[in-house]
Amino acid sequence: MNTFTNKMFDSIKDALQKNAVQSGTRNILKFEKDKTYTVRLIPNVSSPEKTFFHYYTYDWSSFGTGQYTSVLSPTTFGQRCPITDTKFKVLRNGTDEEKAKANLLRRNERWLINAYVIDDPTNPENNGTLKIIRYGKQLHKIISDAIDGEGSEDFGPRIFDLSENGVNFKIKSEQQGDYISYTSSKFTMPRKIEGMTDTKAEEVYNLAFDLTSIVSTKSQDELLEILDEHFFVKPTLLVENKAFQQKQAAVVEASGEFSTPKASGSDDDTSPFASDSEDDDNLKKLLADLD
Repeated sequence: MNTFTNKMFDSIKDALQKNAVQSGTRNILKFEKDKTYTVRLIPNVSSPEKTFFHYYTYDWSSFGTGQYTSVLSPTTFGQRCPITDTKFKVLRNGTDEEKAKANLLRRNERWLINAYVIDDPTNPENNGTLKIIRYGKQLHKIISDAIDGEGSEDFGPRIFDLSENGVNFKIKSEQQGDYISYTSSKFTMPRKIEGMTDTKAEEVYNLAFDLTSIVSTKSQDELLEILDEHFFVKPTLLVENKAFQQKQAAVVEASGEFSTPKASGSDDDTSPFASDSEDDDNLKKLLADLD
């Protein structure tokens, strides 16, 4: 099996060290709490340095609608981010109330990688298919250690090998308090994948998703519009969401802080895509009712 080589592994390792959507979203493997998922990680054989997609998002609950909002930050590509600029401007010059609100613009770091599914206890129909794993710092630490850390001597290139010399990655999702933890996940001893042949392995390697096409990018102007709608909240939106705004104001008056609902799942399973806007027809109806 010569499709994946040590030279490719070196390119992957170098890219990882440097880093130290939309139809594709349906191909992201979902993890449920208190279950263990078994996969074999898949490299990008045509461009090994693109095996991982490393990105940043801003996530918060809209102050206008209450809906969960998540957008890709341009810092992913080394570009200036208006959300970052806004947050730090408010933290420097805002009132205590405004600073509390700005602190809820949370910047998160995540990664994407292809994976061949061996055992999905939630959706067995995924077994034997190629999926995308979206993960945060906990799984990143485990994968990085296997590639270029203390575990590299035992694992290294084996984590990307579909032959009997390769090792599976067991992703264990555990409830710990209010959050899901992945710290018990681990790579196992080398073993053969049932039904895997050299021909099938080559097909799997060549079918890996282009991870850069999965995330939804937005222009600077679009990000400013999202800030206007879901952070600053324009007057029209204040009218549309009057009940919600009153409730938020009551919370602020009672506690001196802004509150925001927790996203479902954990840091490792949060969507990098922005929430949909309210429908224009609903806005027109609400405005008409005020006449």
